[in-house]
Amino acid sequence: MDARFEIKNFIKIYETSFIENWDLPALSNYVSGKTMTYGDMARSIAMIHLFYKSIGLRKGAKIALCGKDSPEWVLIYMATVTYGAVIVPILAEFNPVDITHIVNHSEADLLYVNNSIWDSIEADRLLNVKGALSIEKWDLLYERNGDELSRSIRLLKRRFRKLYPKGYRSEDVRYADRSNEEVAEINYTSGTTGFSKGVMLTGENLAGNVCFGINTVLHFRGSRALAFLPLAHAYGCAFDMLTPLAVGSHITLLGKTPSPKILLKALSEVKPHLVICVPLILEKIYKNQILPMISKGTMRWTLAVPFLDSFIYSKIRKKLVDAFGGEFEEVIVGGAPLNHEVEDFLHKIKFPFTVGYGMTECGPLISYTPWREFEPASSGRTLPTMETRIISPDPENVPGEICVRGSNVMKGYYKNPVATEDVFRDGWLLTGDMGTRSADGTLFLKGRSKTMILTASGQNIYPEEIEAKLNNMPFVAESLIVERDGKLVGLVYPDFDALDRFDVSYNDMDSTMENVRQELNKLVAPYERIAKIVLMPNEFEKTPKRSIKRFLYTR
Repeated sequence: MDARFEIKNFIKIYETSFIENWDLPALSNYVSGKTMTYGDMARSIAMIHLFYKSIGLRKGAKIALCGKDSPEWVLIYMATVTYGAVIVPILAEFNPVDITHIVNHSEADLLYVNNSIWDSIEADRLLNVKGALSIEKWDLLYERNGDELSRSIRLLKRRFRKLYPKGYRSEDVRYADRSNEEVAEINYTSGTTGFSKGVMLTGENLAGNVCFGINTVLHFRGSRALAFLPLAHAYGCAFDMLTPLAVGSHITLLGKTPSPKILLKALSEVKPHLVICVPLILEKIYKNQILPMISKGTMRWTLAVPFLDSFIYSKIRKKLVDAFGGEFEEVIVGGAPLNHEVEDFLHKIKFPFTVGYGMTECGPLISYTPWREFEPASSGRTLPTMETRIISPDPENVPGEICVRGSNVMKGYYKNPVATEDVFRDGWLLTGDMGTRSADGTLFLKGRSKTMILTASGQNIYPEEIEAKLNNMPFVAESLIVERDGKLVGLVYPDFDALDRFDVSYNDMDSTMENVRQELNKLVAPYERIAKIVLMPNEFEKTPKRSIKRFLYTR
């Protein structure tokens, strides 16, 4: 391990930060405009701690948290881990059956939930919880037995004033003494294989991510962050919440679905110093705004002229930088592979972005490189606190499964020793991702090992690479490449807006998609050519992370 990246105690990081940054703004609600300081946040956390203590909640108890991002969501998460309990964040997009299953499987003592989500939950199916509480209103939604919870809530403010007669001050901040080896969070994956598993993340796993963020100055004291990715997902949690709160950043929580229109408006107003995003956002901006502009006849001609192209590219770069607020150091893309065509264009215009790689099982980060050192088509260098290797006879040239070990690697899957045993080999975590690795630890991803198609001639085909090209084609909204009867087939959900704009009728659909197929086959290797396109009448079913549930469409 690199000595520069000492991993501190996870809970003590926040005890120190809240004291040192007491008067600084901590959390803002973008919709309401309300802001709380680190001191305000610490007081609310202390009140939640008193509530936990008054109902006899033990250290290590599980608290489930299911709701949309909000300052209250952050408070419950931070109060739970600093009390010494285990947080179980649940994506708000999970369906009620999955939410109930996760609450029961995790053996949660309490459930915090948005009122709108609670309306769909059947209370009598919750097997272990003492009660359910509203995230936004802090009131009791359900109590299993007696009135212990309701009484504690009713007396909470009086007890708090008695405990802190001079008011809650920075010198009162004192959080649980817990080893980094203990589990702090159980995060249920929303993978594309159809089964959720509870990833046990220790204080060491979470602090490994946070301390890397601190040491690489992803956020800094007084910096601005706009949180628009789900905080219940490891990526948003680590770098839109945990790292900023560790250094005294000001987080604005979007609290809305980040459509391009809403997101670009918020970015222009908040002007964050770092932008954490998923590929879909950049890909939509490229496909809907940039590509139509540079594809016009006169623009295409101009871009072919030396010197004029660099002038135009610099103009596009400035426009894109301004759209993201204009004051950020870099945009970090993660959560899924970035489309190669989009990535090539962003490099061409010198847009300050980088691509990282991780997984929930690593809380999440495995590799990252600052944008000025970023190698095109890579997923960054392996972190100083992590090791990677490739199961391949020639790891630099022949793709194999990526394996990792180090400070960020999970303890295992909760109550699932079989699944845990399946992903560990001799202390290494098998990621299920295929790729190569350069001598300095830089990773180059190819696709998932489970989705790789092996042809009769022995060629390895990574459908994600073909899909990336197909998704850039006109009239294609999203796609999947599958194998049918020994041939590659493209399942396509059309871009109906584009079809309407260009007045393509239903009768012309087949010929239009045949043109798309022929153009695609010019861009791929001979063994990657698709035999036909099959149109899908509806969008592909997706996980809450917006990944296509591939298993539903392969047979």
